Amino acid sequence: LAPLRLLREPWNASEGNQSNTTVGASRGWCQGLDIPNELFLALGLVSLVENLLVVAAILKNRNLHSPTYYFICCLAVSDMLVSISNLAEMLFMLLLEHGVLVMRPSIVRHMDNVIDMLICSSVVSSLSFLGVIAVDRYITIFYALRYHSIMTLQRAVVTMASIWLASTVSSTVLITYYHSNTILLCLISFFLFMLILMLVLYIHMFALARHHLHSISSQQKPPTAHHGGSLQGSVTLTILLGVFFICWGPFFFHLILIVICPTNPFCTCFFSYFNLFLILIICNSVIDPLIYAFRSQELRRTLREVVTC
Repeated sequence: LAPLRLLREPWNASEGNQSNTTVGASRGWCQGLDIPNELFLALGLVSLVENLLVVAAILKNRNLHSPTYYFICCLAVSDMLVSISNLAEMLFMLLLEHGVLVMRPSIVRHMDNVIDMLICSSVVSSLSFLGVIAVDRYITIFYALRYHSIMTLQRAVVTMASIWLASTVSSTVLITYYHSNTILLCLISFFLFMLILMLVLYIHMFALARHHLHSISSQQKPPTAHHGGSLQGSVTLTILLGVFFICWGPFFFHLILIVICPTNPFCTCFFSYFNLFLILIICNSVIDPLIYAFRSQELRRTLREVVTC
């Protein structure tokens, strides 16, 4: 079983060149990082439970039945799929390695394709809903009076359905044509688009918040400086964008290197850390509820009711 073979193995390098560079690059830190399976399983379980609680709380409380929380719920479902797909892949590999599960090679390849499609679909949908949440917050701040006419429930449902459909189709295409650099370039462009979109929207929202603080300060007599609010906004912005870039950046940098330098010794070294990049993506699934869901007082209250039954 070769999990995510399309991303882990640079196919556009000849076997001879790849083996030579691998031998030359397998010294010192180029040997990669040995991550125990238990860590994958533990993080996957934590993410699964955490996001499952978010979904349960949003479904339970009617006050949370709004487009904003529906997008957060979809993000939690996407993160759950990331966890479930990685857990399923890890358990499947362990059962095969220990001889508990015996299958024909054709069935193993079919199962591998299904798991890879689930992983790719969850990754694309998770990134998409992060962007949608940023757009929703932007509309909430800059078009507050018109928000309910702009972001209607019908438009929210269409947006969510479109993202799930696009994620499923794109993952199928990605698995089917994984030898094509064009497919990888599309995936890389999608990540860069989401990164730029979130940068522009959140920085603009932060700039507006600072402008309001400055206006309030200048109208008071004597003028007071609201450094605390500005600092808190800076910290929030740094956390939002920092977590996104740290958790997703190495994975997509890996894809970029596959396209531009599959036989370079440095790139080969970087490829050996692929499991670390998967761990970061799972960590993002653990962190997302803390950033987007658990900061809501209403959701935390509902969560306590769900946990205590």
